[in-house]
Amino acid sequence: MAGHSKWANIQHRKGRQDAARSKLFSKLSKEITVAAKMGDPDPEKNPRLRLAVKEAKSNSVPKDVIERAIKKSAAGDGDDYEEIRYEGYGPNGVAIIVEAMTDNRNRTASNVRSTFSKNGGNLGETGSVGFMFERKGEITYGADVGDADTVMMAAIEAGAEDVESSDDGHVIWCQDTDLSDVANALEQELGESQSTKLVWKPTTTTELDLDGMRGLMKLIDALEDDDDVQRVTSNFEASDDVMDQL
Repeated sequence: MAGHSKWANIQHRKGRQDAARSKLFSKLSKEITVAAKMGDPDPEKNPRLRLAVKEAKSNSVPKDVIERAIKKSAAGDGDDYEEIRYEGYGPNGVAIIVEAMTDNRNRTASNVRSTFSKNGGNLGETGSVGFMFERKGEITYGADVGDADTVMMAAIEAGAEDVESSDDGHVIWCQDTDLSDVANALEQELGESQSTKLVWKPTTTTELDLDGMRGLMKLIDALEDDDDVQRVTSNFEASDDVMDQL
């Protein structure tokens, strides 16, 4: 299983305390507000907003929270948010991409740089690690929707590029520009997905031992704790034995 998928499993096993869950809801709400402001406030007419709402629902964000986030766009909130991508290295040279949404570029850059430095990493220039990733659409389904062949056939019909199936479920990949169409087609065949989002997919990975994984988790947890940071992606790889010890 690829590193990003393992990281999702780590987060699931760790669970989320109420404070962390509240922070997640806040970040998903911000994405909804910005997406609605940039396009039509109707999810059916705004692909980015539709994906943002879908991701919020998959993380159990209440309907009223989603509706308030959309209404904020009509009130003019979210006008000054700027999307910024930071790139750097974590412990043992792991490549990390940090996606932020901020109303103060200087504050966010300073905080991200400081977090890298305090946790065994260093912030690089734009493009320093981006070449190790591809922008892709990622759609995940649980194992209960069908076997690997069933999901593969549905994915091919929907226009997807690849499918990774395991005991944990299915990860379906597509071009970033095709995500909305592929997700809608899959929903007709397989039902609602667990998650539908744009991600940075690693093209090369860095193997980590147990100490390396613990250091990386500490850095990523610290980055994700920043209110301006929307998501963090890394290109780590770790053995099943290391994962089981975390």
